[in-house]
Amino acid sequence: MAPHADSIQHAIAAMKANRPLRTEEICRDYLLMNPGSVQHLSLLGRALAKQGRLDEAAAQVDQAIALAPDVPLLYEDLGQVRAQQGRYEDAIAAFQKAIRLDPRVPSAHRKLGQALAAAGRGDEADRHFESYFDRDPAAGRVAEGADHLRAGRADEAIQVLRGVLRDHPDNVDAMRHLAIAYWREKKKPGDAEAWLRRATSTAPDFTAAWLSLGLVLLDHNKPNDAIEAYRHAVALAPDNAAAWAGAGNAYAQAGQQEASVSAYAKSLELNPRLAGVHMSHGHALKTIGDHDAALAAYRAAIAERPRFGEVYWSMANLKVFRFEDEEIGAMQDQLARGDLSDSERIHFSFALGKGYEDKGDFDAAWSHYDAGNRLQRPLVKHDPLELEKRHEDIRKVFNRDFLVQHADKGHGAPDPILIVGLPRSGSTLVEQILASHSQVEGTAELPILGQIATSIGRFRRDDVQFPESVLDLEGRDWHAYGQRYLEDAARHRFTDRAFFTDKMPNNFPLLGLLHLILPNAKIIDARRHPLDSCLGCYKQLFAKGQNFTYDLEDLAHYYLHYDAIMTHWRDVIPGRVLTVHYEDTVTDLEGQVRRILDHCGLSFEPGCVRFFETRRAVRTASSEQVRQPIYYDAVGKWRSYAEHLEWLVEDLQEVLAALPHSVRAAHRMT
Repeated sequence: MAPHADSIQHAIAAMKANRPLRTEEICRDYLLMNPGSVQHLSLLGRALAKQGRLDEAAAQVDQAIALAPDVPLLYEDLGQVRAQQGRYEDAIAAFQKAIRLDPRVPSAHRKLGQALAAAGRGDEADRHFESYFDRDPAAGRVAEGADHLRAGRADEAIQVLRGVLRDHPDNVDAMRHLAIAYWREKKKPGDAEAWLRRATSTAPDFTAAWLSLGLVLLDHNKPNDAIEAYRHAVALAPDNAAAWAGAGNAYAQAGQQEASVSAYAKSLELNPRLAGVHMSHGHALKTIGDHDAALAAYRAAIAERPRFGEVYWSMANLKVFRFEDEEIGAMQDQLARGDLSDSERIHFSFALGKGYEDKGDFDAAWSHYDAGNRLQRPLVKHDPLELEKRHEDIRKVFNRDFLVQHADKGHGAPDPILIVGLPRSGSTLVEQILASHSQVEGTAELPILGQIATSIGRFRRDDVQFPESVLDLEGRDWHAYGQRYLEDAARHRFTDRAFFTDKMPNNFPLLGLLHLILPNAKIIDARRHPLDSCLGCYKQLFAKGQNFTYDLEDLAHYYLHYDAIMTHWRDVIPGRVLTVHYEDTVTDLEGQVRRILDHCGLSFEPGCVRFFETRRAVRTASSEQVRQPIYYDAVGKWRSYAEHLEWLVEDLQEVLAALPHSVRAAHRMT
């Protein structure tokens, strides 16, 4: 058996390394022959608390107190455990005892203040926080910085917190708040992550820093790293509902939907009053196809927060769902309030549009859809002239000669199948057909190609950006970018199937780049009647992006430029793009399935025709629709709103005139 000092040193080292189970083993091993070691009992209590075994932890600390009733740190430990259990009055008594034994310990005053605040005794809490700040001037300055941050004074917060860290380089509270300031203001995003990593390295048991790190990593599109951060947080605080909710967010972003559902459920088990977590739980359940459970989760969110318009829109976004009359009435009542935020009003407007459409009252539906779009448009950034200029520059750079000059220099992997087009044009149906094949993995809307395009030239001193920046690429560069695409996509894959889909609709301007970096990738252009497509976009409130959809003039302009650049790709890379019209798929499913599979070099499998039987996570607005057999209801939907779309018809007249006969025939049948 190790000597007392060595055993304590090893136990502390294990705790600092966030290995509470190892600490428990060391302490129990020593206590087996030396049951009166107060230090080991104290460390064992802390190790058990970190594992969430709070009753056992309290029992060990009580035993230590019985042996050493005059040690203030033991009462502080006991108070911490009782606070974690939600037994705030017991925690208050323990912290008060610690302070009576040694009034000079700042941390006991801070923890007593937190327990008093949690127990609703705010005035007493303030007095103890003041006492804490008096004993620890750095803590007072961190609190000042946090106050600046809460009041929206980010520059002042940053200045104060940087000053704290100059004087106290290891102050992890200052590190965390400085990181949050950088993150919120979108200043130095790399520094935000770095400060949080330093905080968690300096204090591996600092739960709040792990939670903040997870949030920042998610915002930086690093879901797998975020999962690790939240794993640390839930290991340290297994009863922390926010930690489990954060883990649910990270799993969802990483595409691990079953794990996401479980994490949200754990969060709600700990705190069922969290309306936002109920909504996120509903999203995850919807993604895995559990329609009834998703609805139950959404309705639980509304029960907690009746003005939660986003949840009503989430219910509407199930597409196959219809509101009860009582729910439509409840939304109308909420919309009549004078104190709704713009976001709440927008969500209620779009949800009511769906509610009245399902009732066949298309004028009322249009009124709500249009009101929601008019509110949303000023809140998003979309410059039609900037889009037009970008598309012109892309066509100019990726001309036929340039594409021939650099042909066959990219990565030869045939793995990716890209599905492009406008949102609400049947791309999810095409993806579901392909993902029903034994050799194809359906992933998600991957942002990778756009990230590669943006990165080309990012650090050039002459500030030349994409697309002009590709003019200086050499043969090996094309291959390297293809390799990067495959490596980044691998993080979104969970099977060893030979092929995978990338359903990012906004990839369509980048098909020339794709052709050069991955010349064997397959491309499918998913199309739908332009009026149905534009109407579908106008009725959809997107979670993010697609900012061109909230104004009919913007929509018409965008569609025309989408059509023009796709015509360009068909001219300069002939045979690379397969156009699949939704109407053709609806009227001749097996024929189109065979055509899609043939284009991708895949053998026919009957399961692709019975795509609706495929069980997989689907994260788009069409998730419920593609879990049903093919239906005709969406064809010609625009006619119900024809009187509101007259000038849209005029703007798109040239495109409408060029539609294939089969598409026009399908619309005549409806």
